[in-house]
Amino acid sequence: MGITNLIKGWKDDKLSPSLLFIKKELVQIQKIKMPMFDIKKLTLDDQNLIESIQKQTVMNNENNMTRTMSYYDFYCKHPEIHWALLGHMVSRNGGWNMTDLRGELHSRLLTEQEQKDFFHFLERGNWLIFQDVFPQLLLYEESLKRGVNLFYLLPFFNVSFFMQTLWNYFLNFRDCYILAIGLVINEQSYLEKRVIQNPSYQKSVLNTIEFKIQDLFSLNQILFPCELENEHNVLTPLIGQTLHHFASLHERISLGKRLYHLLFHNEETLRQILQWATKHKHTGSRKDFWPQLFTDVMQSNPGMPYVQRIENCDIKPGSKRLYSPVLRYAWNDVQHPPAEPGDWYEDWRVIHYLGPLNEDIKGDIKGAYCHTLEKIEMAITALETISRK
Repeated sequence: MGITNLIKGWKDDKLSPSLLFIKKELVQIQKIKMPMFDIKKLTLDDQNLIESIQKQTVMNNENNMTRTMSYYDFYCKHPEIHWALLGHMVSRNGGWNMTDLRGELHSRLLTEQEQKDFFHFLERGNWLIFQDVFPQLLLYEESLKRGVNLFYLLPFFNVSFFMQTLWNYFLNFRDCYILAIGLVINEQSYLEKRVIQNPSYQKSVLNTIEFKIQDLFSLNQILFPCELENEHNVLTPLIGQTLHHFASLHERISLGKRLYHLLFHNEETLRQILQWATKHKHTGSRKDFWPQLFTDVMQSNPGMPYVQRIENCDIKPGSKRLYSPVLRYAWNDVQHPPAEPGDWYEDWRVIHYLGPLNEDIKGDIKGAYCHTLEKIEMAITALETISRK
């Protein structure tokens, strides 16, 4: 069921006062015929601000590493903007998925063209989210500096009117949760037609290798490493969530809510995740969080048949660690065409996603991730056995 059909069945009889307030603002926006925005009618100060934000966004949108660290830097300056840390951690996972395509395992299952198609699919989504959300973050920062609400400028960055309402609400009520989930809704909805429903990506990625994404790739597992020290060594526990249907907008938004819960529900968990992120600069290699299992230097002999190495979440004795390259060696930077125009927002009922999460969230993910790696290994050995016959 598409999200449009889903939200039509939602009513407002159980909305909280906060959501009723947001609904009222969104309904008023829908009733107003949106004017054409002429930047020349703005003050020179506003025009200069728009140009400055656009330049900063382009500069920091160079690749997954620059985006990921930009989110982290912003969160350190403005920890009330919870989405910035959530975006940082999810973007780290995006980088790991990108380098997996050139790593020891996935490169044995995908053709060179499939690797490129899948990378451009991931890279386009990563790029699109940043160019949409980073101007919002910079406008918030500038609003604080000037002591005025500058979110009337959002349309000049082609940001949805939905987010103008959410930012205005945040400036008045400082509700960190509603803003964070609002950004989750916005970014995933923004991607829906531009990437997920894009005919080119449907043909080259989602339709042709969907079974590989769902059953073999770790794309559907989002990992949050934690820094946990004991008297003997430093462990890196993993928590996270699994996405069961990547192509479903509803599932991606629901995943975002669960991930937010894992990050911010428990102060000690938040401290451990933030401590890990602070100590480990994002490189794109899975060595960042699991050096006992992964290395960013190829240790195996190229062209040799693959021998399974993983057992009980560890490398078998005498086996080489898995190659997981850093991003800058795996992929070149991409020059993207401009984002497709259009506002995704159509129906106020989408605010039901802003409600509380009424489920018990378990963060155990290490076993599922290890099982995924073992399945990939089995698939490789089966494929190579068949190819030798």
